[in-house]
Amino acid sequence: MAELSTLARPYAKAAFELAKQNSQLTQWADTLGLLSALSEQQNVAKLFNSPSETPEGKAQKLVDICADDLSAQGKNFVHTLAENRRLTLLPEINAQYQMLKAEQEKSIAVDVVSAQEMSAEQQASLTGALTERLQRTVTINVSIDPALLGGAVIRAGDTIIDGSVRGRLAKLAEAINS
Repeated sequence: MAELSTLARPYAKAAFELAKQNSQLTQWADTLGLLSALSEQQNVAKLFNSPSETPEGKAQKLVDICADDLSAQGKNFVHTLAENRRLTLLPEINAQYQMLKAEQEKSIAVDVVSAQEMSAEQQASLTGALTERLQRTVTINVSIDPALLGGAVIRAGDTIIDGSVRGRLAKLAEAINS
């Protein structure tokens, strides 16, 4: 998948720079999110891979599907991707754009997998601690996995904090066996 990310990077950076220059980070995030979601639909994916359709035709059909949801710059972006035969990269372009946007806004989405339901106070406390530790605005997404036995596993980008009982038991077993 490194090849896809390499191909998508210049387009994501270009969209980000344009959005930043025009103070439209959120609008471009919405546009790329919409285009990405559409590109993952079965009929649209067939269109992108159709050898009988011209790149201009593919771009125009995608623009027509989006109708009023695309700005003039968004339409130009779609046409540029089509000319370069890169429409299939839309999900990767969107993902990279979202990372650039989060970096710019100093925010991060954190996934918390807990063994039990977390109260509002626990979530607020965890959000405060993570904000302080990561030096970013934190948005947490909590899910429950009873297989953890107790505690939680926190994923923030490349950082993983395993505070689960299951993780601690695994570390203990590893220490005993070594």
